[in-house]
Amino acid sequence: MIGFQEQFQLDAAACETVLKQLIATSEGPASQLRDAMEHGLLNGGKRMRASLVLGAARLVSGDMTDTVGALRTAAAIECLHAYSLIHDDLPAMDDADTRRGKPSCHRLFDEATAILAGDALQSMAFDILAADSTHSDAAVRVRLIAQLAQSSGLAGMAGGQMLDLQAEERPFDIAQTKQMQMMKTGALISCAVLSGGIVAGADHALLSAQAAYARHLGLAFQIADDLLDYDGDSVLLGKPAGQDEPRGKAGFVVLLGRKAAAAEARRLIHDANRALAPWQEAAKYMQNLAEFAITRET
Repeated sequence: MIGFQEQFQLDAAACETVLKQLIATSEGPASQLRDAMEHGLLNGGKRMRASLVLGAARLVSGDMTDTVGALRTAAAIECLHAYSLIHDDLPAMDDADTRRGKPSCHRLFDEATAILAGDALQSMAFDILAADSTHSDAAVRVRLIAQLAQSSGLAGMAGGQMLDLQAEERPFDIAQTKQMQMMKTGALISCAVLSGGIVAGADHALLSAQAAYARHLGLAFQIADDLLDYDGDSVLLGKPAGQDEPRGKAGFVVLLGRKAAAAEARRLIHDANRALAPWQEAAKYMQNLAEFAITRET
């Protein structure tokens, strides 16, 4: 049996291959925009969300001999994630000069190009999901599109980013911070897990369990991010650490303290993995992914 780390690397590599193929075959005369999209999409990253899609799909169908639909779904979510990072780095948002140890998109190109690159990657995500090659059943493709739209809009990632900006201007309590982070970070993580289940044909019981798993995981993942910002290594992170507290950002470490925040992340991962316990050995990869989410160094 393949170990967790090997499978995780295989998932990341498989998604990377699909992303390279998709960006290489993208057409349009605006070459600078395509270059900026490529920079934002292929500049590294763990492909955690892609691995969640693929792991959730394998939980439904075992060895998953037909991987095209799951890989395309994973690629679409990575495109959406890349768009969000490009826009997060802009001066009007987090004003970050680097991302994964490389110049952020607006620094390598310019702000207008970065905005358009994010816009185009967002559109690309939905284009991927709408294609017949993602799934032969149009109803499944519509479910995938709706899931991503709901997770990235007003009630999801975009709304969460708005709340994050507002949290710099006024204090957020722990309940407001949880809501904000579940939207900003958790929504796309939940989308990745549920989309993997949907594309592979999960039944209602498994989708419900995957939703519970993803809800707990999304919040734990953000707490881990807060902990990394608090005492992580900027070189390993590929971006400056220690930026949240001076800007007044609402974070779990600021509100709870480091020890309590770490304990809360651990509790959430326990609850996430318990949701998948009935699937026993088949759920091990997803459970290991959850553990990795709060032990990673980047």
